[in-house]
Amino acid sequence: MFKSLACSLVLIFAPLAALADGAPPPEEVSASEARAVRAVVEAQLKALAAENSAQAFSYASPAIKSQFHDATAFAAMVRRNYPMLIRPSAISFFRPEASDGAITQAVHFRDAEGHLWRAVYELQRQPDQSWRINGCAVAADDDASTT
Repeated sequence: MFKSLACSLVLIFAPLAALADGAPPPEEVSASEARAVRAVVEAQLKALAAENSAQAFSYASPAIKSQFHDATAFAAMVRRNYPMLIRPSAISFFRPEASDGAITQAVHFRDAEGHLWRAVYELQRQPDQSWRINGCAVAADDDASTT
């Protein structure tokens, strides 16, 4: 199962890896952009909790949509690989960071069993100026991080 999850993460979230290799230092994110990015992540989490696959899929970038083709496949992948994102008991947001036209938004989750997770979402601005989620990398977190 770990191998399957690792392969899925590599295929789905390769754009996030590019951020770590030779990326320029993070840029300041305006308060209005930070609110907009957070709203997109919160809306997708709310849709996932409500089991509204179509709504959750609507916040995905065109690249993610083309990879999964439909909301049902997308929701199945989230349930299989990211159950901690569905109905967490607590969520806290870090300050978003911008680089190369994208924004990364780190989010701290506590799942229903009390385990801590850190998710890093990559969001891309669309031609209509909206933000869409282009990937999410999740890792177990310890209790030492702060928001």
